[in-house]
Amino acid sequence: MSAYLRLRAVPPPALRNSANWLERCFEGDAKTVRRYRDQERIYAGVPPHPPVRCRPGAQVVLGGRPVFRADRHRPPFLVLTAAQTRRVAGFLAAADFDALWDFARDALLPRYGGTAAESETWGAFAAAHQELRAFYARTAEHGDAVVKWLPEA
Repeated sequence: MSAYLRLRAVPPPALRNSANWLERCFEGDAKTVRRYRDQERIYAGVPPHPPVRCRPGAQVVLGGRPVFRADRHRPPFLVLTAAQTRRVAGFLAAADFDALWDFARDALLPRYGGTAAESETWGAFAAAHQELRAFYARTAEHGDAVVKWLPEA
């Protein structure tokens, strides 16, 4: 996964199925860039709440309908509908971060300095979790969709 993820809330009536339009959504807004390297590992392996059929855990970071660019070598944009955004927000609101961490811990720690750096690593992932939780909660509250861009590293 790219080291960076850009997120944008978009009202559903304004959303366009055009890679050019989606790219313009992010122009000149460096504030949307966040580091979420490996964050998807926190959500990918834990059974989601609500039931598996909704799969909101898998949607948090890398989920969404791809909108491909003309240059297929560049990563696509990912779009979550307003309904999917609400499910992700609900999943994150109910998620126990410590349980998520416990499940992903063994895969993540070797990449971030091992057990000696566990406190710092846990803190970074917990902060990113809270940031994602707040973003999705605000976005769902407004009834917006989410557009994701994984810029090339």
